[in-house]
Amino acid sequence: MLSDREEGKSLNMRAVIYARFSSENQRDASHDDQQRLCRSLIEQRGWNCHRTYTDRAMSGGSAFRPGYQQLLEDAASGSFDVLVAEALDRLTSDQADVAHH
Repeated sequence: MLSDREEGKSLNMRAVIYARFSSENQRDASHDDQQRLCRSLIEQRGWNCHRTYTDRAMSGGSAFRPGYQQLLEDAASGSFDVLVAEALDRLTSDQADVAHH
């Protein structure tokens, strides 16, 4: 259970969403479904959705995706407090890469 102080902080959390689908494995609607699921979690937690980063029809095997690169830059500059994605494999296929960042 959160204290009043912690709960107040959670209400001011700047959340961002990252959604990606690879052309060979998923359809465009999957991208929208990912965003809807993430927005639902953000609303449940009382966070503010600050931005959505997306990469459509791009493999998670490469980190050189425009949305992902912008996400990393913004994370480094402290532009948001929490990242929400449907699953870790949406960020990258290489889970060691997730641990690195």
